[in-house]
Amino acid sequence: MGYKTREWRNSMRVTLDYNNMTEKFLGDKGFTDKQLSAYASTANAAFRYVKENRGKDELYMGWTELPYNQKEIVNDILDTAKNIRKKFQYFVVLGIGGSALGPIMAFNALCHLHYNDLPKSKRKGPKFYVEDNVDPVRMRDLLDVIEPEKTCFNVVSKSGATSETMAQYLIVLDLLTKAGVNVKDNVIFTTDAKKGNLKKISDELGGIKSYVLPDGVGGRFSQLCPVGLLPAAVLGIDIKGLLAGAAYMDSVCNKPSMRQNPALMSAVLQIAAMEQGKNVGVMMPYSDNLKYLADWYCQLWAESLGKNETLDGKPCNVGQTPVKSLGVTDQHSQVQLYTEGPYDKVVTLLSLKKYGCEMPIPHGCENIPDVAFLGGHTMEELIQAENAATAYALTKAGRMNYTLWIPELNAFTLGQLLFLFELQTAYAGAMLNINTFNQPGVEEGKKATFALLGKAGYTDKKQELDSLPAKDPKCVI
Repeated sequence: MGYKTREWRNSMRVTLDYNNMTEKFLGDKGFTDKQLSAYASTANAAFRYVKENRGKDELYMGWTELPYNQKEIVNDILDTAKNIRKKFQYFVVLGIGGSALGPIMAFNALCHLHYNDLPKSKRKGPKFYVEDNVDPVRMRDLLDVIEPEKTCFNVVSKSGATSETMAQYLIVLDLLTKAGVNVKDNVIFTTDAKKGNLKKISDELGGIKSYVLPDGVGGRFSQLCPVGLLPAAVLGIDIKGLLAGAAYMDSVCNKPSMRQNPALMSAVLQIAAMEQGKNVGVMMPYSDNLKYLADWYCQLWAESLGKNETLDGKPCNVGQTPVKSLGVTDQHSQVQLYTEGPYDKVVTLLSLKKYGCEMPIPHGCENIPDVAFLGGHTMEELIQAENAATAYALTKAGRMNYTLWIPELNAFTLGQLLFLFELQTAYAGAMLNINTFNQPGVEEGKKATFALLGKAGYTDKKQELDSLPAKDPKCVI
């Protein structure tokens, strides 16, 4: 509960260091102060746009108020989570996209990395699984390791028409029914407050415990609402700390000057880099706990910024391809490309000042200098040295990179990171003059899937698919 004191909050502040994006460190490959200053007006306009539209559901900006407007919901979630931990041995999230990536990310960030392998006495809650795909082998293998009658299933879909999630639900419904289990006892919905298929199902079954995915919150911005808070609470994660961290970062970023606002400056850096042809954004956390934060960010950045039309209806093809990487692991795979390949990338390093433990490296192999020098150090020292070395190597090679420094990883600092990235994305979308919060490019694939499976109302799309030219056998080798 340290986040209740100003001194502790300030000691846990996540900070942005963008020295390695500048001329001072990159020479002619870096930004001059004049180049960055040229974005001040556009950045200020983006800041004003986001501030003026905060909380507007019709613009899908309700996520901006989640750190402040959920006191009663949070208390209810905590009570529900306590009951789930007492009653169930397994907790399974059925969802896809943000409704799955967020819970996976928080689980990996704030729980033991081998949580499900721990004995029950050492876990804070039930074993935890997230089913975010419809690979039949994945579902089969999940059912091999859980007992449905001892499992709480959290079904997450705003419309209740998400094919992947509802296919999973139908399988679970069948299993529970055959086991003689009342579905109401083992299922929780996270969905729309008043409409949608899950609301209909709940009404038909006499009222299934449900949480609301707010109207103004899109899936990729939903980790700080019940979509992410319920699974986190079941796992014993401090969800009040998550929200407090988000609110703290919001206050840090409540400044129109990009020089004082880390989310706005990071948006400016990425936009300026894109305009120089840096169309790949690499996120490289130096922490196994933050590995899936990169996955979560990839959806946030790609789905929000990859657009072909501006807000005033002009054609465009904008966006930056996000790539996930992991330090130190990918120093031995991807960093070769980053340091010597095309000048088309910006690398964002997520760096911990303090890890959850140090892990001393014992002395040994004293007759082998290549090994002996490690003795007496710690693994924390080693990973931090490798982190600094990668930043140095990238900079020496003239490759743009910047670092987000995290004092230590806890619910409060993770909440800061999430809100910083959400604000960064909103600012970047405003600077690009696009709708940051829709995803029309996803719809065509959905429609084709519906047509191929014979869903009513998609006859024309099925005819369109059937009219495609026959495959040329010469192109199959």
